[in-house]
Amino acid sequence: MSKLEEINEQLAEMEETALTADGFDDAILGIETSMNSKPRVVYSMTECINILMERDGMSYIDALEYFSYNVEGAYMGEQTPIWVDDMRFEVIRGEL
Repeated sequence: MSKLEEINEQLAEMEETALTADGFDDAILGIETSMNSKPRVVYSMTECINILMERDGMSYIDALEYFSYNVEGAYMGEQTPIWVDDMRFEVIRGEL
C-alpha cells in the first residue's frame, strides 16, 4: 500500500479529506491533525526536490526554484499541504 493510500484510509476513518500535491506521493511523510482545523498532508521538501530532479531531469537549482515558486508557493486554502524543510538536516549530516 502506498503512503497516499494509507493517508486516504486514515482520512476516511476520520470522515475527512485533504488536499494533495500531484506527482509528489513518494514525498509524503504523514498527515497533520490539530484541534479546530482540517487535516493537512505533510511532505518532505528534500524528496520533492529529488522527484523533480529524477522525474523531470532538472538540476538541483532548477528543481529548488521550481518547487519554491510553483509548489510551495501555491496556496490552496486552509488545507494547503505542509512542506517540511528537512533539507538543512541533510546538509548537517553531510548527505547533500
